[in-house]
Amino acid sequence: METVLLFSIFVFLFLLNVPIAVSLAVAALIVLGTTTDFTMYMIVQRMFAALLSPPLMAIPAFVFAGVLMSHGGISRYLIAALRAWLGHLPGGLAVVTIAACAIFAAISGSSPATAAAIGAIMLPAMLEGGYDKRYAMGLIAASGTLGILIPPSVTMVVYGVVAEESVGKLFMGGLLPGLFLAGLLIASAVIYAKIKGYGRGEPASWRERWTTTVKALPGAFLPFFILGTIYKGVVTPTEAAVLSVFYTIIVSAFIYRELKPGHIRIIFREAINISSMIFLIIAAAMVFALFLTAEQVPHKIADWIAENQLHKYAFFFATNLMFFIMGTFLEAVSITLITLPLLLPMIKALNIDLIHFAVVMTVNMELAMITPPVGLNLFVVSAMAKERVEEVVKGVLPFILILIFALVVFIFWEDISLYIPRVLMD
Repeated sequence: METVLLFSIFVFLFLLNVPIAVSLAVAALIVLGTTTDFTMYMIVQRMFAALLSPPLMAIPAFVFAGVLMSHGGISRYLIAALRAWLGHLPGGLAVVTIAACAIFAAISGSSPATAAAIGAIMLPAMLEGGYDKRYAMGLIAASGTLGILIPPSVTMVVYGVVAEESVGKLFMGGLLPGLFLAGLLIASAVIYAKIKGYGRGEPASWRERWTTTVKALPGAFLPFFILGTIYKGVVTPTEAAVLSVFYTIIVSAFIYRELKPGHIRIIFREAINISSMIFLIIAAAMVFALFLTAEQVPHKIADWIAENQLHKYAFFFATNLMFFIMGTFLEAVSITLITLPLLLPMIKALNIDLIHFAVVMTVNMELAMITPPVGLNLFVVSAMAKERVEEVVKGVLPFILILIFALVVFIFWEDISLYIPRVLMD
């Protein structure tokens, strides 16, 4: 009964447009205060303790590096190089957009940041190249979701903290699925361009290609630097995140010389806004989880699975449906923090690999980024394009089907998630 009350209060507050973090915290505080002997001191202590996990320090660092890239010229030079090599192909600008999002994703770890950084440059370019605006907006919103699948990923960091799984292994687990999904999006863009007659701009000269490539190399090296140092065991993901910030500052300020003193306040404001929102949700969700643990809800669910002998694919179907529904009104970090403590006993009872489930869950979170009414990427692209959210939703619908197809592939093709962590990291 108390669990029903907890979720009822949370949903009620959410429907009143109370922020997610506040809804989670207030619902948990009311139920904990009226049905248990937990004191306010114990609850506040739990909230702060939840933020003391060292892997969580990677989140503000990756966010800061992503914001720096947007203002320091790195993303612009990457796009210029990709456009010189790919812009003349059928759907060349669309392919450049997807490839640029994949590269930016390997640095920022955030979907909205990826969509904003790449979309600001590529949306005007695609419109100038004759692309339908609705299609261009949908492509940018969908390609931006690669930000939480291709490592590093803020969502994977949160998953690793809650599940007590190696963040490095989770990052490596998302690499092949991320490249596979990027390939699917590129294939769809090429096919669509051939049908509609988009693309085929003027080929760049070899001189222009090599000039832009050399210019982009300092920024393009950053993903290899981050993933290589983690993969080789030289640094932890948290240390790699901090190093990526210093590397980005050096490239932006001293190589490209586009990071000016006037940008510092803007960069700090953007990075702090994003990071503080994530950390507030984490603290509130841990109080939410405190009640569930006290009531032994995860153990009761695990016992129910054992008694009913639920098949793992039935479990995948049920959880994917749940994630899809929750994704229409919650964002990725909130969904992960609310559901994962409940699902962990079931995952272990069904012998599902935590890395495999992390990839499946993250693709569901990608869908959450582009499903209305609160898909974050929809609002980012809507504001950028100065169009109603409804128009972006219409443009993104075909890409939702592509992501669902990829999700099915990842569920049944377990090795695509586990090959690198098992073979190359163990």
